[in-house]
Amino acid sequence: MSLKNGHDFDAGRRTALVVHVEPKSRKAIDNLDRDAHARLAEAVGLTAAIGLDVVGEHIVPLSRAVPATLIGSGKVEEIAAQARALEPEVVIVNAQLSPVQQRNLEREWKSKVLDRTALILEIFGERARTREGRLQVELAHLTWQRSRLVRSWTHLERQRGGFGFLGGPGETQIETDRRLIGERLAKIRRELEGVKRTRGLQRRARKRVPFPVIALVGYTNAGKSTLFNKLTSAGVLAKDVLFATLDPTMRGLKLPGGTKVVLSDTVGFIADLPHELVAAFRATLEEVLEADLIAHVCDAAHLETEAQKADVLKVLAELGVEPGRDRPFIEILNKIDVLDESVRAGLQARATARPNTPAAVSALTGEGLSLLLQRFEDMVTGGNIVLRLALEPSDGEGLAWVYRHARVLTRDDNGGNGIVLTLSANPQEVEKLGHRFSGKLSVNQDVMA
Repeated sequence: MSLKNGHDFDAGRRTALVVHVEPKSRKAIDNLDRDAHARLAEAVGLTAAIGLDVVGEHIVPLSRAVPATLIGSGKVEEIAAQARALEPEVVIVNAQLSPVQQRNLEREWKSKVLDRTALILEIFGERARTREGRLQVELAHLTWQRSRLVRSWTHLERQRGGFGFLGGPGETQIETDRRLIGERLAKIRRELEGVKRTRGLQRRARKRVPFPVIALVGYTNAGKSTLFNKLTSAGVLAKDVLFATLDPTMRGLKLPGGTKVVLSDTVGFIADLPHELVAAFRATLEEVLEADLIAHVCDAAHLETEAQKADVLKVLAELGVEPGRDRPFIEILNKIDVLDESVRAGLQARATARPNTPAAVSALTGEGLSLLLQRFEDMVTGGNIVLRLALEPSDGEGLAWVYRHARVLTRDDNGGNGIVLTLSANPQEVEKLGHRFSGKLSVNQDVMA
């Protein structure tokens, strides 16, 4: 091991130089102050997530994009000198590069170059555990790769000879590559349609025992999986790394008043999440689309909490979800245990005094979770009416209908003389129940489920 420019170098290490490109016009995009150093730190975290050892960091302010290299020639040379000194295996550019820009920078820096999209795709490729997850990542990667063929592989536009197995006579290499990618994409999409159908069947099965679904969403590393584990005693991987969770997990949860719900943990979102990934993970993210309540977990201790919130809402909008408008929505400020005591106390006081303010919790210590669970219950049952229904023991069809169309809170078989159910239903469900069980249903309008 030798010391080089202040860094320990090891022959077995995979090293990276991280370059964050900060557009001076970024605030004009969403009117939010975004800290360049926080963005650089996130890029370093993404780089570490694929096992690369970061040996150098650089922030490049950008007033105007240069078509050939994105950044100006002076900065290109400055980073080239840094790369010559550090000899990184790869240079990570925390921005989106065109194929031409990537190729030119690789030539200037004598190193492999990955942009933000390629880096995130690489992380997802390493983290996907289920067959569904791997298919979705491959779909995203191939879609992205195909979009770059025309621009980046013009040097491959040579005539392909051969036996015609891969294409007709005169087919160019780029046409072959594009066709092969297209065929693989079609196959993956067919398989994912099967996944979508299976998930649809699973959702219909859950609706037969209609427990409300609460979907946890949030910026990557906001603590969703830690909160999920704390509430459900599940063993979902919860690490202080970006994108620890890719595959969705669902667990049953009983709320303080006895209401049973299904809690869903989903993949974390991130700023500038590649559109290909949002599209590819749509089958997984449909759990969010179908949720009765969306719970947005935020890192209250992060320097860019507000910007991260905006990024999550942007991805939800891409999915066609408008939290608070088309379904109930609650914001959860997590990691309050690392805040100053006065700040923490203020957040908790507001959360207790006003029901529409964000919940303040620590998934790590359990602080604020009892109030959060009560908020969950109030929101998933808000506006529901408690009903009492008496059925004959022989009315199996009626009993099955009830379980499909309402939430059964209690059941008393009354020693075989009859079945008495206490139900929770919204006004539309009450109307259906009234038609189906006329004369057998009693409603207490003053009691809310």
